[in-house]
Amino acid sequence: MQEIAGKRRRFGYRRIGVLLERKGMIMNHKKLYRLHREEGLSVKRRRGRKRARGTRTPMPEAARPNARWSLDFLSDSFGASRKFRILAVIDDCCRENLCLMADTSISGALVARELDALVRVYGKPGCIVSDNGTKFTSRAILKWADQNDVPWHYIDPGKPQQNAFIESFNGSLRDELLNEEIFDTLNDARRKLALWRYDYNAVRPHSSLGNQTPLQARRALEQFEGSAPGALAQTETHDYQDQTRRLSL
Repeated sequence: MQEIAGKRRRFGYRRIGVLLERKGMIMNHKKLYRLHREEGLSVKRRRGRKRARGTRTPMPEAARPNARWSLDFLSDSFGASRKFRILAVIDDCCRENLCLMADTSISGALVARELDALVRVYGKPGCIVSDNGTKFTSRAILKWADQNDVPWHYIDPGKPQQNAFIESFNGSLRDELLNEEIFDTLNDARRKLALWRYDYNAVRPHSSLGNQTPLQARRALEQFEGSAPGALAQTETHDYQDQTRRLSL
């Protein structure tokens, strides 16, 4: 029994009993179970991967810019089928694409550094929504969320509809760019992503925004509130438009 269990560590006593019977060793299943336990051969049930729970507070409504950001990863290839990944960040309120970062490998620490850069430009988000991917549950991300006091909501496994805004964005990105273009190098992919991002934010009409662009929607919402939250706040409309134009590029 010990010899079989040593070679097949995930076999329970019933399967071990079948293999013993093949060797002519037949015994009552109750005796087999008792011996199996006495020898310390019980198989421990494997638990699922530990997942970060994030905050338990209700997810705030995306009623104003920076109220809620959504994050996700996409994949594509260049050259001889070499893979690269894309980190996408959007503002759920005005649908603005805040980031399209491409690299062959994107760690949790790199995601945290990119979020620091976005906070300096747009201001701190009210909360962030993502799936339970390993990059979003890494120690670097948990530390970043704690240090910046940003609630991080993780959607339930297998429930992408809980992060519908980023899923819709991913579909547009893949349909309009990734499935239409061939990327020769990583730099070529980054250049085409930057051009598409500018078109998405400043030119492409969005039916969910009344055919406005995300930049127009952000500007209208911030002017309606009287002051823009975060780093985009400006005292004069002319200066704000110039700043928006520079950020889009």
